[in-house]
Amino acid sequence: MATLTDIGVAAAINILSAFGFLLAFAILRLQPFNDRVYFPKWYLKGVRSSPLNSGTFIKKIVNLDFRSYLRFLDWMPAALKMPEPELIDHAGLDSAVYLRIYLLGLKVFLPITCLAFAVLVPVNWTNNTLELDASKSSKLVFSEIDKLSISNIPKGSNKFWTHLVMAYTFTFWTCYVLLREYKVIASMRLHFLASEKRRPDQFTVLVRNVPPDPDESMSELVEHFFLVNHPDNYLTHQVVYDANKLAKMVKKKKNMLNWLDFYQLKFERNSSTRPTCKIGFLGLFGKKVDAIEYYSTEIGKLSKEEVEERDRIQKDTKSIIPAAFVSFRTRWGTAVCAQTQQTRNPTIWLTEWSPEPRDVYWQNLAIPFVQQTVRRLIIAVAFFFLTFFFMIPIAFVQSLANLDGIEKAVPFLKHLIEKKFIKSFIQGFLPGIALKIFLIFLPSILMLMSKFEGSISLSSLERRAASKYYLFLLVNVFLGSIITGTAFQQLNTFIHQSVNQFPKTIGIAIPQKATFFITYVMVDGWAGVAGEILRLKPLIIYHIKNFFFVKTEKDREAAMDPGSIEFASSEPQIQLYFLLGLVYAVVTPFLLPYIIIFFGLAYLVFRHQIINVYNQEYESAASFWPNVHVRVITAMIIAQVLLLGLMSTKSAANSTPFLIALPVLTIWFHKFCKSRYESAFRKYPLQEAMMKDTLERAREPNLDLKGYLLNAYVNPVFKEVDDHDDVSAFDELEFEAVLVPTKRSSRKNTPVPSKYTSGSLSPLHDAAHEQQL
Repeated sequence: MATLTDIGVAAAINILSAFGFLLAFAILRLQPFNDRVYFPKWYLKGVRSSPLNSGTFIKKIVNLDFRSYLRFLDWMPAALKMPEPELIDHAGLDSAVYLRIYLLGLKVFLPITCLAFAVLVPVNWTNNTLELDASKSSKLVFSEIDKLSISNIPKGSNKFWTHLVMAYTFTFWTCYVLLREYKVIASMRLHFLASEKRRPDQFTVLVRNVPPDPDESMSELVEHFFLVNHPDNYLTHQVVYDANKLAKMVKKKKNMLNWLDFYQLKFERNSSTRPTCKIGFLGLFGKKVDAIEYYSTEIGKLSKEEVEERDRIQKDTKSIIPAAFVSFRTRWGTAVCAQTQQTRNPTIWLTEWSPEPRDVYWQNLAIPFVQQTVRRLIIAVAFFFLTFFFMIPIAFVQSLANLDGIEKAVPFLKHLIEKKFIKSFIQGFLPGIALKIFLIFLPSILMLMSKFEGSISLSSLERRAASKYYLFLLVNVFLGSIITGTAFQQLNTFIHQSVNQFPKTIGIAIPQKATFFITYVMVDGWAGVAGEILRLKPLIIYHIKNFFFVKTEKDREAAMDPGSIEFASSEPQIQLYFLLGLVYAVVTPFLLPYIIIFFGLAYLVFRHQIINVYNQEYESAASFWPNVHVRVITAMIIAQVLLLGLMSTKSAANSTPFLIALPVLTIWFHKFCKSRYESAFRKYPLQEAMMKDTLERAREPNLDLKGYLLNAYVNPVFKEVDDHDDVSAFDELEFEAVLVPTKRSSRKNTPVPSKYTSGSLSPLHDAAHEQQL
């Protein structure tokens, strides 16, 4: 068990690491040749010019203005200077609301920490329960940190009433902050949607599960259906093609173009020797050929194959997916279509708000809608086994915190391990860094699993991956660390216990694992966040690309790709800190200051990154906030249940029953927030849509909306092929907003008559005629 000395060693290591990362960043960002790495967003906006374009060669490489090094911390106040409305205009609502998650953590835990240290810490410290128990049993080991926890309260003590009152206080405060934040962010979202510029997704819905018709093509069927059922609002549509094979060809061609650029640049630098390459496996085996000629020939062949594949897709009806992007004349008409059921059969003609074009994940549009249910079942089973088997490395990590276990496994290292600094390093730092290493590749695995499930937008992919990652962290990092680290060591009967004993087992173990989570917070939340701002990996990749591949300014822009916030991995990690803070607020308040430092440092770092670095792939108008809210609520309920289990072992029969009401009240609070505010994130008010349409018609009466929307939802791979072809594949497509003559032999699915059909019978006349038959 780690002591205060071990925690001090770990804190020193992580503080020095964080300071080193921040100092390295402060120096590297001042160098002219790194300017595109640390300020790429301003280059993409076209408001920053490269310092390499002027001055001597030395000044282009190294910043010789020594006064700027004295102001190396200027980035901190600069990151806080931009007001939130300007930040939303600059980076989008998603980025601004993401930062508010860190602010939410500060708002929740700063008052809780002050109250806990003012009330709970003195109550816990002014007891000698652990010392008395240790004198009776030599096997009991405790540290100074345990004296600050609830473990130091004697059984049956009336002091547990203090913890009960604090549990209610912390719960009510957290609910109050969550309620205010939900209200503010819902208002921000509605204001953002009302004030944002015109976008294609405001006028477009995605319709799926279009039933096949033997008499009409998919395009004719979609056009006919919406002209009949939305005659005043339908404008145009774009059917969806299965272009995954073409996308692979485009990707392969891009890779070849990069290699061609590399060898051409290499030849320009040394024209005396023609570059060569091997055409076998990974370029390591096979025949050696002239690299420039080989890649030029292969790219020419691939370009022809792309055009042939594009033409085949357009002509082959099997390549058309039973889905389409349907655009309307007004936002009001779009909202009506997206938020209503289209037919009596609720399984066909399914409509939903279309993601914005940047947000569409085109590969998954080819997955049949029904198949998604099967895929999600497969992934649920796979995720269960992934979570279960990951207990093995978690158990290994926890064994690092148990010196006795290490000494038994490697007895020849006993003398080395017993040295004071080595012992502190192993118990205070090594478990946290080992767990961090094991979790490096997990987000990528979970994202692949989410892609397999079939979500059709990047934002939904990230939300689903985030849900899996949070569940994984909850089960493995939180519960798994507690169980494998303590319960298996001290309670041999754990496996044989009934389910209702589980909260008691975990509750007993929680105070003993506080030191492990403190080390984890310092490694991941202090040093990890400081390492984020250094951008070491993008820095290295940029300079490699800049040296080997860049020939033009356009190439240089491609090399400085800033990426975006990895919501699927970062948001669940934030939620883990909420969980730790809420669980340990009453049990071991000593953990809270470490979490506050994380939230403060992370808010500062990510605000700087959002302003200067990250360029979001899409904008979902903070649609992820309900997920954030639910996870904080989940953390509160888990904390309450575990506290109930812990206090039930303390013979506090008078106070413990009052804790039962807390989860009930928290669930009621969640249902209230869901019914009051969640609709703002799931639906678009018709009143808002009508107001925005009216204002737009007044300001732009001659707007060519059809021209604006015509190619908005064309698969990007078609556009890339068209860039290398003289004729666009979509120039010949015409979408006339008129009723098309139906080719059906029956008119049962046509609710109103078409002006192109013979006769002008009304729907009532048709119904009467059918009854007579």
